[in-house]
Amino acid sequence: MPTRLASLTSLRFFAAFAVFVHHYNGVSPGGGVWRVPELFPYSKIGAHGVTFFFVLSGFLLTWSHKPGNGKKVFYWRRFGRIYPAHLVAAVAAVAVFYGMGDDRTDAVSFVASLLLVQAWLPDAVPTLPGNPVTWTLSVELLFYALFPLVIGRLRALRTRSLAVLTLAGLAGMWAVHMAADHYLNGHDASWVMRHPVVYLPQFLIGVTFAIALRRGYRVPVRPTAVVVVFFVYAVVYTRASDWASPFVAHQMEGTVRPVVAILSVLLLAACVQNEGAGRSRLLTNRSLIALGASSYAFYLVHQTVNQFIREYWPHRMEPSSEAIVFLLGTFLISQALAWLLYRWVEEPAQQWWTKRGPKSRPAAAAKSPAATVVQGKP
Repeated sequence: MPTRLASLTSLRFFAAFAVFVHHYNGVSPGGGVWRVPELFPYSKIGAHGVTFFFVLSGFLLTWSHKPGNGKKVFYWRRFGRIYPAHLVAAVAAVAVFYGMGDDRTDAVSFVASLLLVQAWLPDAVPTLPGNPVTWTLSVELLFYALFPLVIGRLRALRTRSLAVLTLAGLAGMWAVHMAADHYLNGHDASWVMRHPVVYLPQFLIGVTFAIALRRGYRVPVRPTAVVVVFFVYAVVYTRASDWASPFVAHQMEGTVRPVVAILSVLLLAACVQNEGAGRSRLLTNRSLIALGASSYAFYLVHQTVNQFIREYWPHRMEPSSEAIVFLLGTFLISQALAWLLYRWVEEPAQQWWTKRGPKSRPAAAAKSPAATVVQGKP
């Protein structure tokens, strides 16, 4: 198995780009920047690109876990990985969403967004305060808090037990979604389905597959096959309300998070196996790796750029094929800003922070079969 997972770094770019296209096209006539009719409504599946990131975090943290690193080392490095770029991007987001725009917030919601705990607030103002995309970092933060506490116990479980636990968690996601739709109003149901605890099974499936691959299990599938299945599923999911009964469409909406998590982890496993066999030429391209490395920064800035365009050109334009040119231009602007954030804030801050933190224990790490160097931090 490869020790440097370059292909997974590249995959991060595609997931971030899917989220960007979803936000650019929007989900309603008053949303988005300028709708591309050839991409909408299929671009709505891009909202679940965050599921890929949750699964990837569980996989990479487990793959690169070194028992010699204590909890203090882990928490220190996670803080340096997440917060510096987030805080810098928050300055621009606040200027655009609250300075140029009409959004309003309160002190509790704003501070919660800076601390990345806003997803825990049922009555945040607005629903996604601060930099709106960072609600997903509230989810990541819970997993980071739990990982050092549970990874030893998870590794001690048999693979079959891990699989059963993971499937039970994914079934629980579906049950929570169904219960929220049935018993709660729209606002409360939306908050429940953004709650960090609800997403833990998506991290767990990444953890489970990383452990299984380390133990010698293999997934008998190629990346291309997983991608084809995903595209077919995306079309069926998007058109379910047109092609199927209301019951089937509702069930597809309730199962989309577990299904995308399963497809995501199958793609990760297939790409790791492909890379180990020397077949991953496209995803080990240096340009794609660079785009993947800056994908966290891109995720932080892309919606701010979208909102800036919306505020600068407040009149909505009719959907048009020409919009794809503006979509690509907006992507290039977002990517340029992301590279600056990555090159001059994220990487230097992380290196500075790591040097001043607690040190790992090399001797203990050397004894661990999981002591590997992973390209592309989770």
